[in-house]
Amino acid sequence: MASWLFGLLLLMFHVLGMLSAVQALMSARTSQGAIAWILSLVTVPYLAVPAYWVFGRPRFYGYVSARGERDTVLRRVLAGYRDRIAPYLAGAKEADVRAVEQLAMMPLTSGNRAELLVDGHATFDSLFAGLDAAEDYILIQFFIVRDDALGAKLREHLQAAAKRGVRVRFLYDEIGCHALPERYLRELREADIEVSAFHSSRGLRHRFQLNFRNHRKIVVVDGREGWVGGHNVGVEYLGDHPRHGHWRDTHLKLAGPSVLGLQEAFWEDWHWATGEVIRLDWVPVVTCEECQNVVIVPSGPADPQETASLLVQHAIHSARERLWITSPYFVPDHSVQDALRLAAMRGVDVRIMMPERPDHLLVFLSAFSFLPDMLRAGVQVYRYQPGFLHQKVILIDEAAACVGTVNLDNRSFRLNFEVTAFVADRGFAAEVGEMLERDFAVCRRVSLAEIRARPLWRKLVSRAAYLFAPVQ
Repeated sequence: MASWLFGLLLLMFHVLGMLSAVQALMSARTSQGAIAWILSLVTVPYLAVPAYWVFGRPRFYGYVSARGERDTVLRRVLAGYRDRIAPYLAGAKEADVRAVEQLAMMPLTSGNRAELLVDGHATFDSLFAGLDAAEDYILIQFFIVRDDALGAKLREHLQAAAKRGVRVRFLYDEIGCHALPERYLRELREADIEVSAFHSSRGLRHRFQLNFRNHRKIVVVDGREGWVGGHNVGVEYLGDHPRHGHWRDTHLKLAGPSVLGLQEAFWEDWHWATGEVIRLDWVPVVTCEECQNVVIVPSGPADPQETASLLVQHAIHSARERLWITSPYFVPDHSVQDALRLAAMRGVDVRIMMPERPDHLLVFLSAFSFLPDMLRAGVQVYRYQPGFLHQKVILIDEAAACVGTVNLDNRSFRLNFEVTAFVADRGFAAEVGEMLERDFAVCRRVSLAEIRARPLWRKLVSRAAYLFAPVQ
């Protein structure tokens, strides 16, 4: 009897493996991932089938997106707010910027002020001042919130705002904040703050979506000001961590009509998490004299296209003179690698800034598998020396710059919900260029000879690590 049941169980796994292999063939995010999944599902279905159900799903099914056609109530509410920015539409003339609008499914708006916030103290000083000035509402979400000194300060500022009668909604990723104690959340709720986790696996129907993350960092105050960038909430982002030391990161403070783009991204996430359609009395406010054109680009695994990957590829193809990219996790797919090499070959000053010290070893090792080809093509690779580099910034010629949450890896391109601010302004691009020049001055440039001199075992480890790129 036992052997019969065991045989039936084996047969079931093989059948499920074949069915899952067909699904992987039809829907895998990359050809590399499809081949890896199909081989493993057919040969070792006992291990591969459970792994595929958790890590192999190509889309974040069930996510209600205001940019799609799935929820008429949310779409009608957002359409009303979109009408209010009609006077501030920038009317992008360049094809490069129109393409960004199409990817974002949001318009380029004028009347914005974009302020660079370099490193943690500048970011959180600005953010806390904004929270203290809130009069009507605060929308806040982070991938990681820690119950440490910085997390305590954030909680205190939110509690003080709620005490003044400000409506506060606090959204956090359930995986990124797995270590956040219930006590922290309870104290927020006791202050009449609405709190919700972003549950990637909400309900039985969507129980196998654990590999997806909400990596966005968004704060909006009264619809007038918004913050977006690389910082999470933890003392390490202030440089107060014994292992990482100095933490190099960049955030952006926005004011003006573009803040609606941050609100819309938050609205969609909150609606997925709670089912609530947020209704706010939002009116765009312009306070700048020398204003900038901005479009917010949300991206994620519920998009009909791979928005983040296409945005990066578009930036690369648009560059004519220089393309400077900083990313802590640099494991781009072949299409991005090819675009970078071609840009360097046509004479573009292509520079990639990466950390010297890893915080995710597998991702760090993966980069060494393809760096030789990039270096041979003329791409310049730099390692940041003073501490850990975490900023996600792209500079395109003298014309535009991106600041946001997207890393150059498969997770950001296909598995994470992300958000990027695209600022089409020469003055802002010049400011970003000066910031990055200071960073490059404290980097060391990686040579082809250095990569070639690595021992064979390290080259093998790097190649093996790269095989896991589709699920990293």
